[in-house]
This record gives sequence, C-alpha cells and structure tokens, in this order.
Amino acid sequence: MSKSIDNNEFNVSINTRQMTFEDIDEVIELQSKCFPGMEPWERAHLESHLKMFPRGQVVVEFEGEIIGSCSSLIINFDEYDDRHTWDSITNNGYITNHNDHGHNLYGIEVMVHPEYRGMKVGARLYEARREIAYELNLKSIIIGGRIPNYHEYSDELTPREYVQGVIKHRIKDPVLTFQLMNDFTLMRINPNYLNDDVKSMKYATLMEWNNPDYIARSNVHFKTSEPVRICTVNYMMRKINSFEEFANQIEYFIDVAYDADSDFIVFPELLTTQLMSFDEQSNPAESIRKLTTYTSQYIEMFNQFAMKYNINIIGGSHFVEEGEDIYNISYLFRRDGSIEKQYKIHVTPNERKWWGVSPGNGVEVFDTDCGKIAIQICYDSEFPEMARIATEKGAKIIFTPFSTEDRQSYLRVKYCCMARAIENQIYTVTSGTCGNLPQTENMDIQYSASAIYSPSDYGFARDGIVGETGENLEMVAIGEIDLEVLRRGRENGTVRHLRDRRHDVYNVTHNQ
Repeated sequence: MSKSIDNNEFNVSINTRQMTFEDIDEVIELQSKCFPGMEPWERAHLESHLKMFPRGQVVVEFEGEIIGSCSSLIINFDEYDDRHTWDSITNNGYITNHNDHGHNLYGIEVMVHPEYRGMKVGARLYEARREIAYELNLKSIIIGGRIPNYHEYSDELTPREYVQGVIKHRIKDPVLTFQLMNDFTLMRINPNYLNDDVKSMKYATLMEWNNPDYIARSNVHFKTSEPVRICTVNYMMRKINSFEEFANQIEYFIDVAYDADSDFIVFPELLTTQLMSFDEQSNPAESIRKLTTYTSQYIEMFNQFAMKYNINIIGGSHFVEEGEDIYNISYLFRRDGSIEKQYKIHVTPNERKWWGVSPGNGVEVFDTDCGKIAIQICYDSEFPEMARIATEKGAKIIFTPFSTEDRQSYLRVKYCCMARAIENQIYTVTSGTCGNLPQTENMDIQYSASAIYSPSDYGFARDGIVGETGENLEMVAIGEIDLEVLRRGRENGTVRHLRDRRHDVYNVTHNQ
C-alpha cells in the first residue's frame, strides 16, 4: 500500500499586502536587483510614501521574502503638464504632492524579482492597484511606462514607430506588452521622462486604465478654491483671580472667532501661566509644578469649547508634568472632540533656568477637516529643519504659539515664520502674548503682534501678510487662506522651492 501524501509538504505562501516601514530595506534591495544601473530609492523616499499614502504602497511576499513591489499616489492628472517628467509628477520621488481628493491613481514604480518572473507577480500588483481605484472611486490609473527594449531599435525606429510595433505585436517589449495585456491604452509618449533610464532612451509611454465602476462625484471636476478661515489671538496677560475668570476670557475670544465663521482659532504659548497670577508660590519651580495641576481642567475646558463652538482650537501651550519631567505642550482640540498634542522640541535657556523644562522629540503633523497642519512652539520656528520636516509630512499650515518679552525676541519669531512660509510654500500663523504679570517671575513683561503669513508670490497676500494685529494690543486678526492657491503655487509658482530642492546635495532627516 502506498503511503498517503501530506499536502502540507507542498504548501507555499504568497500574498499581496500593504507595504510597512519594516519592509523598506528589503524593497530597496529588491530595486537594485530589478534595475541595475538605475538610481534606487532612498529610505527617505519610501518613508515619505508610507506617510503620505500608505494605501498606495504594495508588496508581494513569497515564503516570507518580498519579490514584488509597487508605489502610487493620487493626483488630478489634468493639473499637470502634458510633457511632465517622473520627477515632477512625484515631487522628486517624495510624493508630497499626493492629493487625497484627486481623481487619478498614478503609478510610479512596479518591480518584480528577476528570479520570480513568470509567477504573475506583476499581475498581482496591477490588480492591487485596480482594487485601490475601485475602493477609492478613482476615475483611472495612469502610469508612465518604460520601454526597455527600445535601445535595441533606436537606430532604425522612432519611439512612436517602436510603440506602434509593440501594439501590433511585431515587437515584444517586456513592460509595454504587459501593460497592453492588462487593458491599458496609450495616451502619448513623453521624452526625458526618467533621466537614468538608458534602455528606454529616457522615453516613457503614458498609459491609462479607466475604472468602469467610477461614479462622478460632481459636475465640477476640480476645485477653484479651498478656503480656510483663521482667527489668531494677540492675548493680553493680566492678573486674574480664578480659573473661571480665565475660562471666561478664553470663551470670549472663541465666541468672536465663531461669529466670524472661523475654522481655527489660535492662542499663544504659555497661555496658562496667567493662572500663576493668583498663585501664592514664590519659587518659580514650585509655581510651575502647581500650574501642572490644572492640566485636566485646561484640556476639558478647551475640548468642550471646540465642540460647543464647532471650531478647531490651537490651545496655546501649557506646562504638563509627565513622570519627573515638565514639558511645554501645545494641544490641538478638533471640533469633533478629538485631541492631539505637540511637545516643544527646542527649549530656551530661560525655560531651563526658571522652570526646568524638558524637550520633546517628535515633529508631528495632524489631519484636520481643513487639511494637514503642524504646531511649532515659539523657539521651534527658529530652526528651519522643523518646518521642512512638517512640510515633507504633508502640512499645509504651521501654527506657532509664542511668548516673547521684548521687541527683538518678537521679531525673531515674526521673521522666521515669514521665512518658513516662503521656504516651504506653506501658510504660517503666529499667536503671542502682550501685557504683563507683575508678580510672576519670568512672565512679568510681554511683547507681541499676532499674524497670518503666506508665501510671497502672485496669488498670495500683498507683502505675504494675510492678517496682522497691532503690536502690544489685545485684539484678533482674522484672515482667509486658500489651500488650492497654495497647491497651484507649488506647481506653477514664480519660484518652486519644494520642487527645486537639491536632494542630491543635501537632505533633512527626522530621527523619530
């Protein structure tokens, strides 16, 4: 009698899944095997892909080894030049131009391990992209395809003649033939698409697959405007007698912002130090420890106001005790009741000297119903790497609560925030404290004006100032910014800082 066969001996595992950060090194190694001689991904590229659009990054895994990978982003394709290059459509490989509200999935990379070609790994990756298009109701998938066999025919055929030969099955191209078999149709041929693609002679075939299940979202295909209204408070510090009095002052400004239909209201750094004005502690370190006991009341108050007035609140900053350490933390209170926080990363000499403040580490970017935003507290605005990291993570607005005691300190924050807006083609918003707290050490004098800044180019506010309060006056500045104008400026502005950065010369990395 023959021995029964155990099917488990023949089991293998192959699956298609979303890429993770743990896969990055293996994907980079795979790329070097798939495209020898071409410039591979850097880790920063793939990290950016996963931060901007994790759903669009896919791998195929066989017996625990990654044997295929593809990367994609969403765009409104009609907003790009007909003769675009790979660098322009991917923002130099970082896909920071990914648009969650776009209509087209753009595929920027597909690779299959040479030893596993013939296992229909590419078909699995293309099917994964189609699933994304179905799931997100995207109009089409567009790819800039290589024609790697063209170099063998370039002496006798133009790119158009070569492509027509492939379409009519007279010539076989490993990429174009595969794309045609997967129902992609030719749109046009782009020259100088990928500079290091020697085999394709730098040409690419622009191909499109149309989603048969696509349902048009409206008759208007592209946004003409995406306005966000912001109210920033220049807050007067003065003696108060209770937390309730503090809450009444805060609610007054929020009510003003609500009446103006604002999407955000911004309060200054160290806002809650006003509570120290009725504190009997004489030692600054003891006063700060006492101040941290108001943390729950502070969070509950702002969270209730955000929901009550249907507004997103940047709640200034507050000293919070965590373990043995004191941190300067700014909170985002969303109008849906959710809360986020950003630690101050660069601590000033005064904060260390008087209050023993510890620095945070992470540069956070938060999703809101008005796009991605970041918070950078006072001194953090004076380090350009901070804004660059936030921008690369997708932030469109950086809020800077600050507290400064004299004019030159205030001007440092102002000029740096204006510079950050220009360098990163981003909006920046400041909110500061004026007035004085005579009995409170290190908060006795204040100097500020609060403002909303824009990039300096056509389409933006004159002088790059959307709105600004007077100096040392308690008042608000209310202004409307437009995220669609920002997007257009990044694409077609007089200068294009984000596109023109020399990643081959310098880069900014974030260690967290």
